[in-house]
Amino acid sequence: MDSETFEKSRLYQLDKSTFSFWSGLYSEVEGTIVQSLVFLLLATLFSAVTGLPWSLYNTFVIEEKHGFNQQTLGFFFKDAIKKFVVTQCILLPVTSLLLYIIKIGGDYFFIYAWLFTLVVSLVLVTIYADYIAPLFDKFIPLPEGELKQQIETMAKSIDFPLTKVYVVEGSKRSSHSNAYFYGFFKNKRIVLFDTLLEDYSALNKEPAEGEDGENEETKSKTKNKKQGCKNEEVLAVLGHELGHWKLGHTVKNIIISQMNSFLCFFLFAVLIGRKELFAAFGFYDTQPTLIGLMIIFQFIFSPYNEVLSFCLTVLSRRFEFQADAFAKELGKAKDLYSALIKLNKDNLGFPVSDWIFSMWHYSHPPLLERLQALKDAKQE
Repeated sequence: MDSETFEKSRLYQLDKSTFSFWSGLYSEVEGTIVQSLVFLLLATLFSAVTGLPWSLYNTFVIEEKHGFNQQTLGFFFKDAIKKFVVTQCILLPVTSLLLYIIKIGGDYFFIYAWLFTLVVSLVLVTIYADYIAPLFDKFIPLPEGELKQQIETMAKSIDFPLTKVYVVEGSKRSSHSNAYFYGFFKNKRIVLFDTLLEDYSALNKEPAEGEDGENEETKSKTKNKKQGCKNEEVLAVLGHELGHWKLGHTVKNIIISQMNSFLCFFLFAVLIGRKELFAAFGFYDTQPTLIGLMIIFQFIFSPYNEVLSFCLTVLSRRFEFQADAFAKELGKAKDLYSALIKLNKDNLGFPVSDWIFSMWHYSHPPLLERLQALKDAKQE
């Protein structure tokens, strides 16, 4: 065989092997996995359609009535369609890979499934603010000025590896306000809603002459009073948020979440082979993996999930008090005190709560409890 024929033969066998691998992989997933994905797509579509009237009522009746809604009907539907498409682009590939891992993983598939979901969750957390969130809201760097300098100084004082500060135009969607940070290792970023910043919120700006304050997608309603916080109060709120990082709350929540995820996959591996479990839901002859996941995670784990949710709520409230105390140590007690009151007013939060109800349902302590914890430091 001459060298030219040898090379042709090599390339031919390589192409055949590649084709054989992918066709074999398709044969493995073509049946159950494809059916499962079609079912999942239809189920999420049904859920989105049936939930639409409730979402419309919440946005255009309740939120509109109390002055929070900034969306038009066109913006709402455009946003809903975009959310559904983005969700499916993430959900369907991830689910197909998870089902395939469960199918070929053998007796220890739950370990591989858990590791896969761990990697997916870390990737999503990493890319969300940079690639997913901008699909829905506009993020712009916080302009140079006193506030940015003060934020950078505070971050440096606690060794927070801040790289960028963004402002998101939340006022296009709602007048509710928020702030958060994201990123791993030495690449941390802070995001401020424009509705949090008194000097930056579009809701505090008068419409320009000749404008009626409404465009094709959003409507800006200028209020009688200014919304948002002053710079000192914004710094106090950020001091609270950075306290979550400094005290390790984010890492602790990730560890707890992954421990719970591993336990759930382990119990799923124990229960997935029980035919009577599927029979109880009408599956006598087949045992689809996706149906098993739904039965076990949604129904069998329901009591456990309620107990876990309560424990996490208690822990979250404890973390909130600790973050407030951290802001107090930074000398921000007075400003955080006034910021909490102002934000509660802006968001129409009801300050009085039944202690049993709030203990079960509220991940954040009621306003009066947080103010009481800050009161002594404020008076000093």
